Amino acid sequence: MMSKILIIEDDALTREFYKCLFKRTDIEAFILDDGDEAIQILSNEEIKLILMDINLNNTFLNTVKMDGIRLSRYIKTSMNGISSIPILLVTAYSILPAQENFINQSMAQGIISKPILDHNEFINKIKMMMLK
Repeated sequence: MMSKILIIEDDALTREFYKCLFKRTDIEAFILDDGDEAIQILSNEEIKLILMDINLNNTFLNTVKMDGIRLSRYIKTSMNGISSIPILLVTAYSILPAQENFINQSMAQGIISKPILDHNEFINKIKMMMLK
């Protein structure tokens, strides 16, 4: 049985990158462009990990605009039975104090910097996080 992850990314080119990358793995990736659809997937699928862009621009929950940090926090605090799923944030911000702040605000378990240059290392990190 394939492990399943949920990827929330509003940039079309980055979504295409994820599609190509995860085709080569034993991980089934649900790749979405907004958090509204993600909430439905989380309610219906056994997801092992959530990978989420910090700068989502098109996600609204109950008319409240949600970036990746707010959406991560919402999942961790408001969704019964789902809050234990590890969340990895993805960002182009490379300054360490900013990244630590994002993790604290979002309640995520980790952060990955863009661009993703080492594809094998990236996939290995995803697999390690799914085991936690």
